[in-house]
Amino acid sequence: MKTLEILKEKIIQQSELKWTVNRWRFKGEKLVFTNGCFDILHQGHIDYLSKAKDLGSKLIIGLNSDDSVKRLNKGSNRPLQSQESRALLLAALHFVDLVVIFDEDTPLELINKVEPDVLVKGSDYKIEEIVGHETVQAKGGEVKTIDYLTGFSTTSIIEKACK
Repeated sequence: MKTLEILKEKIIQQSELKWTVNRWRFKGEKLVFTNGCFDILHQGHIDYLSKAKDLGSKLIIGLNSDDSVKRLNKGSNRPLQSQESRALLLAALHFVDLVVIFDEDTPLELINKVEPDVLVKGSDYKIEEIVGHETVQAKGGEVKTIDYLTGFSTTSIIEKACK
């Protein structure tokens, strides 16, 4: 199998999710879930996602669709890259095991399907503000926050590029 095909297999539809998650659970894997737009992949993302992966054995990323990014009011020109491009870039990271695109305003439906052992967001969120925290905790899972790497953000990269 060619490398690009392997990467594309890490990007799945929500309809395929339950089968994959169940297979991993059967094997005793610890599932970590996080989500975001990941519009311009940068060092801060790598730091955050690698630390998220360290919390378990399989890292699943819920990726905001193009339409859901637009609804987040991140700017009229966002996302800068298509959901397909963003998903492929994430899949290319060796520590990312699965990428699932979601179109809803929040990843709650996806979290309910995955039922991760660990739900992760940035430390700019309080645990009780994290979408899906109740679902994960009710199933005995953990909700964790990770500090962002100072000086790295998509917004600051865009601002610097436009000067």
